[in-house]
Amino acid sequence: MQIQDLPYPDPGVPDARSGPRFLWWLGRNQLGGQFKALAWGLLHFVSVSALPFCVGFAVQAVVDRSGSRLAQSGGLMVLCGAGIAVGDTFLHRAAVTNWITAAARVQQLLARQASHLGSALTRRVAAGEVVAVSTGDVEKIGWFVEALSRFLAAALTLVIVCVGLFVYQPALGVVVAVGVPVLAVSVLPLLPRATRRADVQREKAGRATELASDTVAGLRVLRGIGGEDLFLDRYRRASQEVRHAAVRSARMWAVISAIQVLMPGLLLIAIVWHGVQLARQGRITVGELVTVYSAVMIMTYPLRHFEEIAMAYSFSRPSAKRAARVLSLERVTDTGGTRAAKVPAGDLYDPDTGLLAPSGRLTAVVCGDPDAAGRLAERLGGHPAEAGVSVLLDGVPLDELPLDSARTAVLVQDKDPVLLSGSLRELLDVPASGAVGAAEALAAAQCGDVLVALAQGSLDTEDPMDARITERGRSLSGGQRQRLALARSLITDPEVLVLDEPTSAVDSHTEARIADGVRELRTGRTTVVFTSSPLLLDHADRVVLLHEGAVVAVGTHRDLLRSEPRYRAVVTRETEEESASREALDDEQTSLRGELASRTAPLRRAVEHDEGTAPQGAAAHDKATARGELDHGEAPLRGASGDDNDLADEAALRSALEEIEESA
Repeated sequence: MQIQDLPYPDPGVPDARSGPRFLWWLGRNQLGGQFKALAWGLLHFVSVSALPFCVGFAVQAVVDRSGSRLAQSGGLMVLCGAGIAVGDTFLHRAAVTNWITAAARVQQLLARQASHLGSALTRRVAAGEVVAVSTGDVEKIGWFVEALSRFLAAALTLVIVCVGLFVYQPALGVVVAVGVPVLAVSVLPLLPRATRRADVQREKAGRATELASDTVAGLRVLRGIGGEDLFLDRYRRASQEVRHAAVRSARMWAVISAIQVLMPGLLLIAIVWHGVQLARQGRITVGELVTVYSAVMIMTYPLRHFEEIAMAYSFSRPSAKRAARVLSLERVTDTGGTRAAKVPAGDLYDPDTGLLAPSGRLTAVVCGDPDAAGRLAERLGGHPAEAGVSVLLDGVPLDELPLDSARTAVLVQDKDPVLLSGSLRELLDVPASGAVGAAEALAAAQCGDVLVALAQGSLDTEDPMDARITERGRSLSGGQRQRLALARSLITDPEVLVLDEPTSAVDSHTEARIADGVRELRTGRTTVVFTSSPLLLDHADRVVLLHEGAVVAVGTHRDLLRSEPRYRAVVTRETEEESASREALDDEQTSLRGELASRTAPLRRAVEHDEGTAPQGAAAHDKATARGELDHGEAPLRGASGDDNDLADEAALRSALEEIEESA
């Protein structure tokens, strides 16, 4: 894979069981690039390591006064120089290609996973950690993949040089063959501690990144409540913790680097001392001593790649572990789907809560717990955070549909929708049925003032549709972002649209117009709105009250407001004291009505008697008595009643009394 061939047509299925397994999987998928880098690395390192032999050969030629051998050594040096230049150039090219392609593969895997999980990703993994994995961790993983081929080339070069020195000069070659492995493993005891310190640094850096991400996301709110300085102090403390952890980690790596310098120096001293003794004894020539000394000195160059691979693995292992954790997350639903790709149309039913949203109607759901409402909205969309019974659409479980079909059938807009940067036209360019145009959706979502604001804020365009929207819509108010997101959802025109608090950031007048617009535009389509706003609830065909995870009441807004205290408590924000006072007043009014009914009994008895069976004067007397008692009984009712319904009851009683009198 070359850089120009990116992105991958298919990044593959990663082995996400652990961090090391994920790194090994990446390496296996880049064998061609690794072997290419290994070949160029061998050319480079072998050419570098061959220079001491050329130098020793030249020195011995000078000692022997041999011009031909001196010329040969010069030619060999030129050849080694060319090998160094060519090998280094193409090694760097191949290694960087491995790094970029590995990073691109990881980023494609993460992007596919984010698209696969949807909004459930940030509920299962912190948003800051997702950002850290897709940025810093990707670079560290790529670094290890890049360094691996250079390390292998350096290790093979050391083996070749040790064997060559042993053959060239066995007396000194034995010392080198024993000393070089000691140099290579001398830092191993320090690596676990260095790795732990690197893990601590990365963990603290991840927390700081998460805090910074959350702070930036809520900056507007923090400024509104005066909490900006508080979170800034928190980030300062987190940043200082990262700095201290980085210093501790750097100290350990400094010790490892010092050992990498000290040990080769001790080996050089041993080689020189032993070589001088052998030269004095005449067992080796001066040229051979220079060759062995130069070879050992040159070995420090490939040995440095042992330190690099140790650092790369120490930093990439926790990064790979975090990436594997994100990539190992599974959707609860069946992404492949066991049914045909046909999109069903019908009632939406959740067996877990008993919620039923009839087809083609606007159903409002009232839930006192916003978090429970958000989880139920995700369940209705077919991607719950935990396993459970699947939601049914027209009797078909959503988790048995292919993922594309399920998302086409049901669209969920959560309470905090995200607006990507770009023009308004690009924002509204989403997969849609084509039945709803942008103008209709914007009008239904009451985005007229938003279009005016975008046009005024754009100097280079007059068409609001071409106006630029900043990342996450930060240049807009909360209500404007919410309405644009609603318009985007309306354009898609799904079979079922689930809206979670779609008007929580708009004023009541705009909210009323939005309720009218959504109801009109979604006629014939199934719409579920999670809300506690009376304006939206009054426009719903059906209102469902959820309490403790189950449906407890179904009806219209006004019926539930009169008959269901729990519904009234959520919608009107009525306290327990207010509810108790209302119930006491209702009891008192009921008692007074009963007393009033008992006082009208004489009049009813008078009417029940036929005029021929009772004297006219007696009937008139009973009427007068009843009238006085009725007036006497109405007084406390009027004093206890401040409600229009009670006044209506009083008027009804008067009307009934008049009818009785007329019939009498």
